[in-house]
Amino acid sequence: MYRPLVGTLATAVMGAAALVTAASPAGAAPAGAPAHHTPKPPHTKAVDFAGTVALDDCSGSIVKMPTSQPNDPALVMTNGHCLESGMPDPGQVIVDQPSSRSFTVLDKSAGDLGTLQATKIVYATMTDTDVTLYQTGSTYAQIEQKYGIKPLELSTDHPAKGAGITVVSGYWKKTYTCSVDGFVPTLKEGGWSWKDSVRYTPECKTIGGTSGSPVVDNATGKVTAINNTGNENGERCTENNPCEVDENGNVTVHKGINYAEETYFIPKCFGAGNTLDLNASGCTLPKPSGVRH
Repeated sequence: MYRPLVGTLATAVMGAAALVTAASPAGAAPAGAPAHHTPKPPHTKAVDFAGTVALDDCSGSIVKMPTSQPNDPALVMTNGHCLESGMPDPGQVIVDQPSSRSFTVLDKSAGDLGTLQATKIVYATMTDTDVTLYQTGSTYAQIEQKYGIKPLELSTDHPAKGAGITVVSGYWKKTYTCSVDGFVPTLKEGGWSWKDSVRYTPECKTIGGTSGSPVVDNATGKVTAINNTGNENGERCTENNPCEVDENGNVTVHKGINYAEETYFIPKCFGAGNTLDLNASGCTLPKPSGVRH
């Protein structure tokens, strides 16, 4: 996964990397990556920064479920590995823990509008997926009234191969546009494994700090995945070098290719009032077992 960024030195170094990345020719496949010939799809909806947030070391977004109401407490989504207490262990699931983390709310042009504050960690894990969902002390209606910002909606449809997508990083105030290249049955990185991950075409050259960015479907404007990792050095299944494992256990490595975790199944785990219900019909998020941290 992309290492969470800490401190001004990291910001300076990765900022330089971001400039280099922005200058890279679009569509140039990194060494060791498969050839891709999918043309860059046209934008059918304008994707901007409204609804995204910046964390101290990652990116994120204010999200709603299809059933969320204006007076429900607003949720913020980022990666499990962006959790302020450190990365959850393989198999660990964290639910209903207090948090006072703050998020910088961005306008459509990535300008800072102000902050939101979490009241609790609703759910966090790096098992099967890589997600943290925070509950904030503000409702969607209050956020819209104060900042003029509406949340991004989580799609309930599985992402489609070839779909045009935009990764929107609140941390870097930068977007990356590409397509869904395909799906990975198991993406393995260090001790963690993620199921049915999204592989990007090479144009999305995401970097550290883009962790937790919403992946927006250009056709619908809805969030279809959450950006989380990429193979940096061509290593096999090591941290920051995820490998792909197919249904037969065959392992492949694509240096320079980046990935996201799907989010379409998350709304099935939330009921009225944005309340988490891991026992709800159709909810497939991993449940806590053993000691909760």
